[in-house]
Amino acid sequence: MTGPYTDPLPLAQALIRCPSVTPADEGAMDLLQATLVQLGFHCTRLAFGDDQGRPRIENLYARLGQGAPNICFAGHTDVVPVGTGWEMPPFSGEVLDHHLYGRGATDMKGAIACFVAAVARLLAAGPPPEASISLLITGDEEGRALDGTKRVLQWLEAKGERLDFCLVGEPTNPLRLGEMIKIGRRGSLVAQLTVTGVQGHTAYPHLADNPLPRLLRMLQNITAEPLDQGSRHFQASSLVLTSIDVGNAASNVIPGRAEARFNIRFNDLHSGTSLESWLRRHFDAVGGPYELQVEVSGESFLTPPGPLSEALGLAIQDVTGTTAELSTSGGTSDARFIKDFCPVAEFGLVGQTMHKAQERVALQDLESLTKIYHRLLERLTAAPC
Repeated sequence: MTGPYTDPLPLAQALIRCPSVTPADEGAMDLLQATLVQLGFHCTRLAFGDDQGRPRIENLYARLGQGAPNICFAGHTDVVPVGTGWEMPPFSGEVLDHHLYGRGATDMKGAIACFVAAVARLLAAGPPPEASISLLITGDEEGRALDGTKRVLQWLEAKGERLDFCLVGEPTNPLRLGEMIKIGRRGSLVAQLTVTGVQGHTAYPHLADNPLPRLLRMLQNITAEPLDQGSRHFQASSLVLTSIDVGNAASNVIPGRAEARFNIRFNDLHSGTSLESWLRRHFDAVGGPYELQVEVSGESFLTPPGPLSEALGLAIQDVTGTTAELSTSGGTSDARFIKDFCPVAEFGLVGQTMHKAQERVALQDLESLTKIYHRLLERLTAAPC
């Protein structure tokens, strides 16, 4: 099927050529908006952040039609920093050996281009569907995620705008296209534990209070046993120590304080609140003064298998011949915000090179993902309201 915008490659290249390292936009939203307007979408630009002293974040909500259901695609145009090790300019969007190279090729400008091309193919095949198709695109997914999807959803709620299904285009496939659909995610808790004591000379330990032994006992208390063995749809929770530090440059000084940082990725057997209580119980059992700072970037969630994941699985089977696994593995995504509004699933490109040098996507995968999104739209727009 040919026609304007039905090939995902030109748009993917053009988006990659916008060096939109979070939180910068560098023209990516203007480019996407201009394309969607040509396809008949009504576009609303939403900028958040300036009023709170944070960087201005560009967001876009675009809708085609007013009927139900409203089928939304969510994604982000911001990308992680380039890093080192590139063999070609990371924002060139070059094609080499049947692969498209560039930062954002897989995460996730390629998927955005595929969805736009899928919509273009749907429109080229006949009259616009009675259902609505929308896109929620943010420039604040790779950053702190304070002024992106979460704020746009608040704006939609205030307007009474409803989303019936949402597909997030994150690169969910580990090795090959069609392997995995994400129907949930583990929660993430980041903590900093600070144990205080009294600084002193190592020759006179009785005149000091060394916080390190207490810190080590506290950490032993929370790492000695697994948090759980997993649940029906989730793998086991994990607690990973990421830093232990006293800032001590001298070998003959007992430090006055010691810090540790760790990250818990937790399943639906826990919540951020229950885990903080669990941590404090284990630290209190050791005794002594300490401070605990906890930040929960997202709770665990699950969208039980249903119409969205079933339609997506059938579309994947049609195009690739693969039966996709329904998974909750991996890190967090903006689906953690969307799950409070409607059923949400995640499916995109192969993630082997995301965030790496030489990030790339096979041209065949761009075509196959466009076909999958097209089949999905055909099914969902044809379904009774």
